[in-house]
Amino acid sequence: MSNTDAADDAEGPASDATESITVYSDYVCPFCYLGRQSLARYQETREEPLAIDWHPFDLRAGQRGPDGEIDDSVDNGKDEEYYEQARENVRRLQDEYDAEMAQELRTDVDSLPAQTVSVHVRETAPESWLAFDEAIFAALWQDGRDIGDGEVLADIAESVDGLDPGVVDEALADDDLRDRVTDLFTAARERGVSGVPTFAYDGHAARGAVPPEQLERLVEG
Repeated sequence: MSNTDAADDAEGPASDATESITVYSDYVCPFCYLGRQSLARYQETREEPLAIDWHPFDLRAGQRGPDGEIDDSVDNGKDEEYYEQARENVRRLQDEYDAEMAQELRTDVDSLPAQTVSVHVRETAPESWLAFDEAIFAALWQDGRDIGDGEVLADIAESVDGLDPGVVDEALADDDLRDRVTDLFTAARERGVSGVPTFAYDGHAARGAVPPEQLERLVEG
């Protein structure tokens, strides 16, 4: 999860977009969902579309068991005070962005399967990637579904026009793809990304679910 204040300054498919903003995120981060609500608001003010250059980030590193289960007993450096502050900030931003949410936090879900399938969709069906990406966020944060479950991911894929739900089994059975996704996690940290969401444009970055005005300054200022 990003810093609990969610507001520090610090190429995805879109056939008619002429420029893009880089977004590092993890589906299980509520601030990533809220940050996308902010980005959507900023997009509405633009005359030209802005593509999303998405890079996956792993918030469950160190807590993931061999079968994908999340071990809550692992010390991740976050205590109950941290989580309560995070919940408070989620509630504040939810109101600010008028975002629909079924829960404020979800610490028991592993996003690795969703991120693996998302990378596969981006590579094999780029015209469907954004709709699939948004549907994953909605399934978890609006509907409270477990996006670590392959059947849930297949349902999500089936709901996206032009996407074959078979891409889910195909992606989850691909060990090389999983390794490449893990390499993307490593690459993000090597680039200095330590929290999500992180928005980057032309050598500048903003971390957290920052307001649309700050995204405008990042891209246009």
